[in-house]
Amino acid sequence: MGTARLAVVWATVGAFAWFGKAWLGDLTSPLFALALFAWLLVAIFWCAFGVVHEAEELADILGEPLGTLVLTLSIVVIEVALVSAVMLGAKDAPTLGRDTMFAVLMIVLNGVVGLGLLVGGLRHHQQSYNLQGASAFLSVIIPLSTLALIIPNFTTSTRDGTLTTLQAVTFSGFTLALYAVFLLIQTGRHSDFFQDGSGAEGSRSVAEPERRTKAPAGSIVRHTVLLVANILPIVLLSKSLATILDHGIAALGAPSALSGVLIAAIVFTPEAISALKAVARNELQRAINLCLGAATSTIGLTVPAVLAVGLLTGQTVVLGLKPTEMTLLAVTLILSTLTFSGLRTTVLEGAVHLIVFFVYLVLIFSP
Repeated sequence: MGTARLAVVWATVGAFAWFGKAWLGDLTSPLFALALFAWLLVAIFWCAFGVVHEAEELADILGEPLGTLVLTLSIVVIEVALVSAVMLGAKDAPTLGRDTMFAVLMIVLNGVVGLGLLVGGLRHHQQSYNLQGASAFLSVIIPLSTLALIIPNFTTSTRDGTLTTLQAVTFSGFTLALYAVFLLIQTGRHSDFFQDGSGAEGSRSVAEPERRTKAPAGSIVRHTVLLVANILPIVLLSKSLATILDHGIAALGAPSALSGVLIAAIVFTPEAISALKAVARNELQRAINLCLGAATSTIGLTVPAVLAVGLLTGQTVVLGLKPTEMTLLAVTLILSTLTFSGLRTTVLEGAVHLIVFFVYLVLIFSP
C-alpha cells in the first residue's frame, strides 16, 4: 500500500509539474476544475494518511511525547505550506492565515476534542489523563492565540487587525521563543507531563524505554525517509490546489473564511482520525497530546510563517479576529481550561465542546 501510494502521488506531482500550467491556466469549465480539484484532494489526503501512518510507526519506536510531536510537526508543516502557497498564489488573501489558524483551533479544540470526549465517555464512562501535560499545553495556547488573534485588534499603530513591521518581527520572535521553550519542556526535563502513568497506557510507557533501546537505527531512518517522502508531494502540490481553491471560492461567491476551513480540514482530518482512534482505545493522553499539540504548533509556527510571507511580499496580513470570532475563541479557551482542570473527563464536556463547534460552523455561512 505504501509503495502504491508513493507511486501514484509522485506521478501526480510529475503530471502537474509538466502539464499543470496549461491545466490551471484555463479553469472556465466547472467540471474540469472540479475534476482537477478532486484529483489533487485525493492525492493530498492519501499522502496525509501516509504521513500519519509513518509518524505512528515512529511513535511506537520513540514513545511519548516524541511520537505525537513528530506527527504534529509534520501536519503543521503541511498546513504552513498550504497557507503560504495560497498567499503567494492569490496575492490577495490578507485574512487567510488568520482564518486557517482560527479554523484549526475550532476544529481541534471543539470539534475533535468534543467528539473524542463524547465517544470516550459513552464507551468508557470516565477517562483519565495527565493534568500537568494538559495545563502545560493550555498555558502556551492561551497567550499565543491571544497575542496572534486578539491583540492586533487593539493596537493603535495600525487598523483592521494588522501589525506594524516592528510588531510583526517582534511578535514572531516572541512566538517562536515561547514555542521553543515549550518543546524543550515537552521533550526534556518534563516529558513525563505528557505521559499517562495509569492503566494500559502506563504499562506501555514502562516498556517503552526498553523497546526504544532495542529499536534498530535502520528502522527509524526508513520511517523518517518515508515520512518525508509523503510530506514532500503535499508541499509540491499545494500551489496547484491553492490556485483551484481560490478560483472555486471566487466563482461560487463563498465566504472567504471557507478557504481557511478547507485547508484546516484537509490537513488535520488524518490526525483527527488518529486522535479519535486513541480515545476509543482509552488512550486519552495520546489524544490530548495530538489535539492540544496541534493547536500549540499551529499558532507557534503559522504566525511567524504568515507574517514572514507578508513582509517578504509586501502583502497585508490581517490577524485580528472579528468580534463574534473573538467571543468564540474566548469561550473555547475558557471551556478548554475548565475541561482539563480535573483528572477525568465525561460525556458532558464533549457535548459542550461540540455545541460550540456547531455554532462556529453556522457563523461561517451566516455571520
